[in-house]
Amino acid sequence: MGLTIHYKLSTDRTQIEEVRSLVKSFRELALTLPFQEVGDIVEFKDGDCQYEDRDDPQRWLKIQAGKHIQQGEQHLHVLPTHVIAFTAISGEGSEPTNLGLALYPETVQIERHGRKQMVRTNLHGWSWGSFTKTQYASNPECGGVANFVRCHLAIVHLLDAIKQRQLAKVEVSDEGDYWDHRDARKLAETIGEWNEMIAAVAGQFKDAGKWAIEA
Repeated sequence: MGLTIHYKLSTDRTQIEEVRSLVKSFRELALTLPFQEVGDIVEFKDGDCQYEDRDDPQRWLKIQAGKHIQQGEQHLHVLPTHVIAFTAISGEGSEPTNLGLALYPETVQIERHGRKQMVRTNLHGWSWGSFTKTQYASNPECGGVANFVRCHLAIVHLLDAIKQRQLAKVEVSDEGDYWDHRDARKLAETIGEWNEMIAAVAGQFKDAGKWAIEA
């Protein structure tokens, strides 16, 4: 639970050098914005896209690079075959923003009715789908509402710049609604409402736990 920015990127480019150049441009834009840290571009192929190693410093990026698709009643997690991406940290309390492009297999093997079969993923070309939770950047120990607004705006403005420069097709679902209204004051009011809601839910869990102990 927590206010989050969800985003999707895609491109019609197919040449690997062109895709690398696009991701490099994404990163260069991030360096012009008030991110606390912008990591280097990383690239993984085939088996290196796996994320079983819990000590892998790129594990969260690799997890977010995966896609979820539905085949009938089955929900499948599809690992990419090639990833080119980087991580940007907008500030204290905000989750990392993983951004890049990835390529996915045309088919995956599933087991249905006791039989293995290949099904199409319908994942075409290079794309990316991820999210960043900015909610906890508003915690007092992280800098409060001012820190949250700065972190949230940095991420939105990066996605905005990518879209405006037509570097990729960009879709954004911003739970803070800033992507739509571009009013920082409204965004600050929204995070206040979210904080109150989360505090209320946390209070309910605390009361429930107390009741369980007393019972």
